[in-house]
Amino acid sequence: MKKLTIAYIGNGKSANRYHLPFSLKLKDQIKVKTIYARHISHDVWKRIDGINYTTDINDIYNDPEIQLVVLSVPAEAHYKLAKEVLNHNKNVLVEKPFTETEAQAKELFQLANDKHLLIQCYQNRRYDSDFLTVQKVIESGKLGDILEVESTYDYFRPYVPEGEKQFSVGHSFLYGHACHTLDQIISYFGKADKVHYDVRQLLGENRMNDYFDIDMYYGIMKVSVKSSYFRLVPRPSFTVYGKKGVFVKQDMDRQEVDLKHFYMPDHDDFGIDRPEDYGTLTYLDDNDQYHQEKVVSEVGDYSRVYQGLYDAIINGKPKTVKDEETIYQIHMLEMGINQITEEEGN
Repeated sequence: MKKLTIAYIGNGKSANRYHLPFSLKLKDQIKVKTIYARHISHDVWKRIDGINYTTDINDIYNDPEIQLVVLSVPAEAHYKLAKEVLNHNKNVLVEKPFTETEAQAKELFQLANDKHLLIQCYQNRRYDSDFLTVQKVIESGKLGDILEVESTYDYFRPYVPEGEKQFSVGHSFLYGHACHTLDQIISYFGKADKVHYDVRQLLGENRMNDYFDIDMYYGIMKVSVKSSYFRLVPRPSFTVYGKKGVFVKQDMDRQEVDLKHFYMPDHDDFGIDRPEDYGTLTYLDDNDQYHQEKVVSEVGDYSRVYQGLYDAIINGKPKTVKDEETIYQIHMLEMGINQITEEEGN
């Protein structure tokens, strides 16, 4: 089987927690050859056998074997580095958020198209167990016509916005976290008919954006994507209301929980929900009989991102994250954050 040879720019938490465990899992299809960082340290993230660690980025750019470069760097570097990688004739996977502006996103996609290369945003949360389970419940038909979907991504981390003394797009909660949840909704429901943005700074003017509530309308259905840094008790990850019932999934995907405890995908039970984590489906059947049942969670798997990249680059299949989906998501992030900058300009 032909392998896809990968290099990483960046050797921090993102690369070692959210990427390498999943690309290395596909050992029959993917070869991770090189990791570049300006300073290489193995105090936190241990050296992985068989990978070349380098402080010279030309070890990636000048290596004809490397087909895909993964950018695992701060968001403000995404646009410049992605352009640089493409101009060295390498395919590129860009961490979220893809770019800061819609214009930058369109420019990168056009450059990749002109060079017959792939560029894609890393949208691993499409393969979260809670999101996959919501899709299963909707498609079962037990809820009837869907009227409302609520997606939340809550934290109680007041020290994060309190530690930011001025507003910036790159450090906004909207760009850092809505890039996950908006992509989920766009990937499943498509482009909304209309959108309402409520993007705030709970600590006051010119402080960090620490709250958002975005309503997306699809005919009679409303999908709300919302989050806050000040939720001591988090709202359910997903709540889905239909004409015949409701599904509530309180807890988010467990892959991140396991990764934070260095419990890796080589364990058979990695990222798998326990029965107490299952969502609850409550509905009336066609005979108006009441039912309430637990729904066994689907299994999330972030390695599906890399499987999709392999299929696209090696086998010529369509990309799993469409260009227009990423452009629309960045458009929404830009529109939402402009609400703050326009208000502060008045």
